[in-house]
Amino acid sequence: MLIIIQARTSSKRFKNKVLYKIYGKTLIEHVIDKIKKSRNAKIVVATSKNKDDDKLAKFLKKKKINYYRGSLLNVAERLFHTAKMRKKNFFMRISGDSPLIDFKLINKMSNLHKKKRNIDLMTNVFPRTFPSGQSIEIIKTNTLGENLRFFSKLDKEHVTRYFYKNPKKFKIFNIKNKKKESTQKHSIDTLKELKRICQKFSEKKFLQYSYLNEKN
Repeated sequence: MLIIIQARTSSKRFKNKVLYKIYGKTLIEHVIDKIKKSRNAKIVVATSKNKDDDKLAKFLKKKKINYYRGSLLNVAERLFHTAKMRKKNFFMRISGDSPLIDFKLINKMSNLHKKKRNIDLMTNVFPRTFPSGQSIEIIKTNTLGENLRFFSKLDKEHVTRYFYKNPKKFKIFNIKNKKKESTQKHSIDTLKELKRICQKFSEKKFLQYSYLNEKN
């Protein structure tokens, strides 16, 4: 499975957050390390051609992490071209601000997708029953490409927003959380949230964390 990590350094609320270090590694490295635990993951970081992201591209190149640079504002097009260049019919989308992403959830959705390939989008956020930061979407590349011309400015930024606005036009399969609906937040939007995560999780627990293993 091609896993595309969506990342940039120009976040207004927390600039350069993906390069911010926590427990000896950058946020983006923690996301990649979590994903690498999953089976047969082919990882590419999709960032922008914007000058602000030069430092991210330089860092990824130094670490020998595959990356692609495309449009800053048209994220949907950026991900589409990333998948097309690698000739993949489907790809998994994960945000670069999700350092607690559960590789077991990635495996679960990958395995289920093998049995349900005649769909346009497999997701666990329609409706959302998993914490922010555990969001996973598997998108059919050609379906995304064929609909890019219909995307509004917000759709281009949020990639799958158009699908969720027009569910009758697409084959969407949603994974529902077996636990009670979670109000936890595992994604990082601000420095304050990152510090909160550090206060909640020791280094060992942070590195070994699995949402699916967590007790209700």
